[in-house]
Amino acid sequence: MFDLFFSSLGLLLLFPLFLGISAAIGFDSPGPVFFRQVRVGRYGRPFRIFKFRTMYAGAESEGRKITVGDDPRVTRAGRFLRKFKLDELPQLLNVVKGEMSLVGPRPEVPMYVEFYPEEVRRQVLSVRPGITDIASIIYKDESAVLADAADPEGMYVTVVLPEKLKHYVRYISERTLWLDFKIVLRTLREVLRHGESGK
Repeated sequence: MFDLFFSSLGLLLLFPLFLGISAAIGFDSPGPVFFRQVRVGRYGRPFRIFKFRTMYAGAESEGRKITVGDDPRVTRAGRFLRKFKLDELPQLLNVVKGEMSLVGPRPEVPMYVEFYPEEVRRQVLSVRPGITDIASIIYKDESAVLADAADPEGMYVTVVLPEKLKHYVRYISERTLWLDFKIVLRTLREVLRHGESGK
């Protein structure tokens, strides 16, 4: 009920913003407004996540599955959307569909889920993935961090991903409605602070 109420309310209130973002994406580069990608959901079921497109159409097939530093595939509008995490807003649709929650472990692409230890995979995939979580806040500058690595994907798999999984498991063991409220509020605060610091 928490997810359905707030995601539906969010879609209603943010509809004008969605229209503005859609127009900006269309003017900036040709291609669809939304980017959809297969992610692994609850109980290992695949689903297609919604995001506002931040790269040139077809860019995903031309490089890594992760975005690193000043990725040349990212459009001008995309850089702004990523800065304020606005590209994640369409995932409210995934929440309404019951594929995601507002708060929970971030859903990964299948190739990275293969690196989850078996017991950790069982725990993490026992809940719906979320739009935000503690790991997302801690690693809000993940792209910049990976840009300094000689092997960004290797660093993601061996360093960043294991740390994220620790936070996912801890959240699952401690989650409450109050904790979800606090994570949502902290996410909003960090996004605004991050945007201000990037000016």
